[in-house]
Amino acid sequence: MSGDFGLPPTFEVSEHSVDADTHVIAIRGEFDLGTASSFSEPLLAAIDAGKTKVVADLTEVVFIGSNGLATLLEGLRRLVRRGGRMAVVTANPTVLRMFEITHTDSTFAIFSDREGALASFG
Repeated sequence: MSGDFGLPPTFEVSEHSVDADTHVIAIRGEFDLGTASSFSEPLLAAIDAGKTKVVADLTEVVFIGSNGLATLLEGLRRLVRRGGRMAVVTANPTVLRMFEITHTDSTFAIFSDREGALASFG
């Protein structure tokens, strides 16, 4: 057999600090049960380090499952408790649909690009 049949989809996490308060975490691939902790760890570490403005860049996410969504909600709760905010970046109709059907599209500030998300923090 050839190709990548049977291999898990590629999943990558990258992150960087924009300034003392702002952190961007970008993920690529499927955001679900098997990958949620790979996003949760840097997210919670950034919050614990005092970041109060977090951009979750889901631009390259092809699918988000309930565990991915739960991870975002937990991060948002922690940020709000500390007076912080989260912005989500995605334009993928499949990902946007998950926010809509779970009625979390009004819970999160969702932007189509990273620049808009960062600008929303003022």
